[in-house]
Amino acid sequence: MLVSWEWLSDYVDISISHEEMATRWALTGLNHESTEIVDGDPIIDLEITSNRGDCLGHIGIAREASVLLNSELRYPSPQLQTIDESVAKSLVIENHFETACPRYIGRVIRNVKIGPSPDWLRKRLESIGVKSINNVVDATNYVMFECGQPLHAFDFAKIRGGKIVVRPAQDKESFLAIDHRTYQLDPQMVVIADAERAVAIGGVMGGADSEVSPSTVDVLIEAAEFVPLSIRRTARKLKLHSPSSYRYERRVDGAQLDWASRRCCEVILQIAGGQLLAGAVDTGEGATVRMSIGLRENKIISVLGIELPWERSLDILSRLGCEISNGDEGHEATVIPPTYRSDLTREIDLIEEIARIYGYDQIPEDAPVPLVSSAKRPKDVVMQTVRSVACAAGFDETLTPSLIGRSPASVISPWTAEDAMTTLVPLLEGASQLRRSLIPSLIAARLYNQSQTNRDSMLFETANVYISQPSGKPCEQFNLGIIGPSDIRVVLGAFEEILDRICGPEFIPLHVTKHVVKWDCLAPNSGVVWQVGGHPIAWVGQIHRSIVDAVKLDIANAVGEMNLDMLLSHARMVPQLQPIVPFPTIERDLNFIVDEPLQWQTLSSVIQKAAGSLCINVLFREIYRDTKKDGEGKKRVLLSLHLRSSSETLTSERADAVIQKVLTACETEFQARLLPVGPSAPKM
Repeated sequence: MLVSWEWLSDYVDISISHEEMATRWALTGLNHESTEIVDGDPIIDLEITSNRGDCLGHIGIAREASVLLNSELRYPSPQLQTIDESVAKSLVIENHFETACPRYIGRVIRNVKIGPSPDWLRKRLESIGVKSINNVVDATNYVMFECGQPLHAFDFAKIRGGKIVVRPAQDKESFLAIDHRTYQLDPQMVVIADAERAVAIGGVMGGADSEVSPSTVDVLIEAAEFVPLSIRRTARKLKLHSPSSYRYERRVDGAQLDWASRRCCEVILQIAGGQLLAGAVDTGEGATVRMSIGLRENKIISVLGIELPWERSLDILSRLGCEISNGDEGHEATVIPPTYRSDLTREIDLIEEIARIYGYDQIPEDAPVPLVSSAKRPKDVVMQTVRSVACAAGFDETLTPSLIGRSPASVISPWTAEDAMTTLVPLLEGASQLRRSLIPSLIAARLYNQSQTNRDSMLFETANVYISQPSGKPCEQFNLGIIGPSDIRVVLGAFEEILDRICGPEFIPLHVTKHVVKWDCLAPNSGVVWQVGGHPIAWVGQIHRSIVDAVKLDIANAVGEMNLDMLLSHARMVPQLQPIVPFPTIERDLNFIVDEPLQWQTLSSVIQKAAGSLCINVLFREIYRDTKKDGEGKKRVLLSLHLRSSSETLTSERADAVIQKVLTACETEFQARLLPVGPSAPKM
């Protein structure tokens, strides 16, 4: 923001030099970039942070100077003379896009004389790097750089039908802007149109068909409030940035809208003549809602570490434009920030304002600020373990946006069948819906790695997914998502290790049930859901070939997702000491012929129960099918039993007895037949 020292003096008397004033601004948050003398006028370049849209005009900078120097701020009061004709007879404004343009004000001036601007106006604009166009356009720029509110002037004779319509742009609508370039618009952009066609891109740039020219006689003055997100998206997509869009992206003061409109008309009447029609057409007239904030003296002391007089704190806030009530009744007050300070929403914001105006340099470096050490939350402890296990398994952590676009992968939604929530104005190109699963985001990250010739990427992410509810507000669910190679056992192994480390080794056999699922997004016979107490805690599977081909993945990656909120509710936060058993383990391999539909979970649970307490693990090895030897509908399951006693060395006789119980149980339950796996294999 370039600030003219001469221009600034119209609003505040500054008793110190411009060098010292620049230093004072820098110490209070308006960083001083440089100062250049232009025709004897110091032009000061200040860096304005994105939350301080109120300082994008000379009045805002003057307000800061008046507070720092405790001097009076002179605020212009427009004095307008109007003719008897009402503007409502000549101008109609319809707002069909209030979600993006809450308010639009129009005024009309007839019989203006377009010509060069007077020297004082031209000099002020050119001193801050703005080219002089003509007296009417220069007046709109002057007021914008004066107060920070963008304005626009139309040639009213070129507004067909005497009507202004604020509406969404049509899909692929073409628009010829003032820069004489044609832009293609979309329905999420705001268009200012007349009765027949668009005449401006709202908040960004006017149109060439309605710009003020030497032949202009009547002008329409626009003052509007646009939603920052809408303007930011439009400017970025069109790569069309302007001083107006820059200010709208940082939010303008809606309560200042009518003042800026009247001020602009006043300047035009002074330098271009004309007659102002009475009144204004205002589509959103109404008071701006302001939120009250509680302020406590003891909170100021605890944050700043110094005893700042309560009256001084209230005086600083009052000079900043805040309304204060109940300040005299104790050491607490209710503060209502001014409309131009939308960044003040919390008590800590008010304390920061007090500190920066009082002076950070007046706070001693050794001020005793109380500190309390905090312990890790249970969630932090669990997340540290989750990340450690995932990284140890060969996965790299990624961070992706919560918004995704509509693609073949976006149909992956294992946690809900409800439609995804969508945003009114997409934050990202082509991304308008909140993800219901982390897998679409991980597939996009996998595709990006693939395009960079990294075809072996294994990724994981921990983040929220957003699940719509049939009734009531939607919920956020904190998940772990994994995308790995085509072998789903890699993902299964990572999930098993996480559950084992966080919930204990006994958690899976005692509390987790596994079910095969058939989802359209997963390859046949690859989907498995893990449930705890009847509720899904995790799922794994291989991406269906149709999705793989549609998004052009190299391979059908295995994917999985775990509900970390549910995991946290079952976490064993206090580690349990497991005594080291000094006695050796006996390992026995068994090779069963069983029916094809038999699931591993069912088989292993029967074996575990039959083996009793001496069985410390049932380990799956492999599955083999030989229809010629075993018949149709049969498969061989090779597994290992680990047997061990915690009190003595286990003898072969006791181990054989346990194995015999297992064989009997499997034959009884599943009609399983045992195949020999070695010369000493037990007989059925």
